Amino acid sequence: MKLILAIVHRDDSTRLTEELTKNKINVTKLASTGGFLRAGNVTFLIGTDEEHIEEVLEIIRSICKSRKELTAPAGMYMGAAAWPIEVMVGGATVFVMDVDRFEKI
Repeated sequence: MKLILAIVHRDDSTRLTEELTKNKINVTKLASTGGFLRAGNVTFLIGTDEEHIEEVLEIIRSICKSRKELTAPAGMYMGAAAWPIEVMVGGATVFVMDVDRFEKI
């Protein structure tokens, strides 16, 4: 058994949930916040068998594409002028971990 932990941009989360569900892949979603941009992310917890890892990763790759976006730097004070900066958003950070024990109660 494996646990796939995928951190994705909030804009990709709905489509990713739909695609995983359509492929009968159970998923738990947690709201999370990135440290650099303090932007909304969604962390997906996906338990799966070893033989389904590549299927899940391919679905994540197909939905979660990196893209450029203009944003004001985080931490600017109200009323202070801040020039927008171009940053890369989207994509996914994915961890695949061994699960020693799994119980569905």
